[in-house]
Amino acid sequence: MGRYTGPVCRLCRREGMKLYLKGDRCYSDKCAIDRRSYVPGQHGQGRKKVSGYGIQLREKQKAKRYYGVMESQFRKYFGMAERMKGVTGENLLSILETRLDNLVYRIGLSESRKEARQLVKHGHFTVNGKKVDIPSYLVKVGDVIEVKEKSKGSEKFKELVENNQRVAPDWLEVDLEKLKAKVVGVPKKEHIDIPIEEHLIVELYSR
Repeated sequence: MGRYTGPVCRLCRREGMKLYLKGDRCYSDKCAIDRRSYVPGQHGQGRKKVSGYGIQLREKQKAKRYYGVMESQFRKYFGMAERMKGVTGENLLSILETRLDNLVYRIGLSESRKEARQLVKHGHFTVNGKKVDIPSYLVKVGDVIEVKEKSKGSEKFKELVENNQRVAPDWLEVDLEKLKAKVVGVPKKEHIDIPIEEHLIVELYSR
C-alpha cells in the first residue's frame, strides 16, 4: 500500500489526538479535532469496546502517522531497535526522531513533516556539507544539517524563520540565522510532543 494521500485531519481524529500534521492549522481554532473530536465515519460517535490487540495496533498507527512512515519502514526501524543495546521501545522512538525530515521540522524549517519531506526531496539540505535528498536519512551525533547555499535566499525559508515559534529539543543546537543545526545528543521519549506508549508497540510486534 502506498502513502496515505487523503485528508490528514481524519488521521488525528482517528487517533483521538493532535498529531500536528498540518502545521499552523493544528494550533488554530480550525483544527478538526477541536471541532469534531470523535472518530470519522458514519459510526464514529458510537461506543465500541477495543480489544488488547486493538489498543496495541492504535499505538503503532499513531506513531506511524505522527512520523509519516509506512509499515515496511516502521518494521525495519523496529528490527534496528531490537538489535541495539537498551530498551527496544525507547530505541525505536529515538530512531524515528533522527530521521532527516523530522529534524527539519523540529528546527522550524518546515510547517509540517510532510512539507519537510518535500523540501528534503527537492535537495534543499546538506548533511556535513553534502547534499542529502532522502527524508528517511538517519542523522547521528555530530552531524551538521544546513540549508543548501543556493536555497538560503529563498523567500520560503525567510518566511519560515520569521514565523517560527517552535522550540527545538535540547538534542539539537540550532542557529536559524545561518539556517543550520547540529546534532549534539540522542533524542529521548520526553522530547516527543505526543504521548506514545512504546511498550504496546513492542508487545504488538512480539505476538
